[in-house]
Amino acid sequence: MLEFTDLDKIWFIVSPQNPLKKKESLLADYHRFELVNLAIGDSYNYKASNVEFSLPQPSRTIDTLAFLFDKYPDKQFVLIMGADNLVSFKKWKNYQEILKNYEIYVYPRPEILETEFDNHPQVKRIEAPLMEISSSFIRQSIKDKRDIRFFVPLKVWEYIKEMHFYEK
Repeated sequence: MLEFTDLDKIWFIVSPQNPLKKKESLLADYHRFELVNLAIGDSYNYKASNVEFSLPQPSRTIDTLAFLFDKYPDKQFVLIMGADNLVSFKKWKNYQEILKNYEIYVYPRPEILETEFDNHPQVKRIEAPLMEISSSFIRQSIKDKRDIRFFVPLKVWEYIKEMHFYEK
């Protein structure tokens, strides 16, 4: 996204509880935060954030954006999502408010060609190479005992192996 947009930094916000996912299906917050830190390494253009750890749960994007706007008034935040998330965007709390106040950069997904938000002025589909590697693919591959070390950063792979994540 950095190479195909005008963004100068991407914050990866680790969410302790996405209301559209079951909490028990997630790794512990600190493990997911550590995996993000390992993945981005010392890159200046990326930041792992646990800001949602101190916000009410389940996490709601509108609340996180409002918090970030208040805490960092000198920064301009945009929301990045895959086209698959845009399909269910109407289920998000105050999605109209997000559309009104924030730009949304949408990464393409091969199975999602169009959504009802494609022509919205705040929604920008980004033309970038399609990478058909998803977190679901990674988790299922580990469960199926496939070697995924070339699909994730080395330190992430080592941590996943060491902790035996997703094996069952």
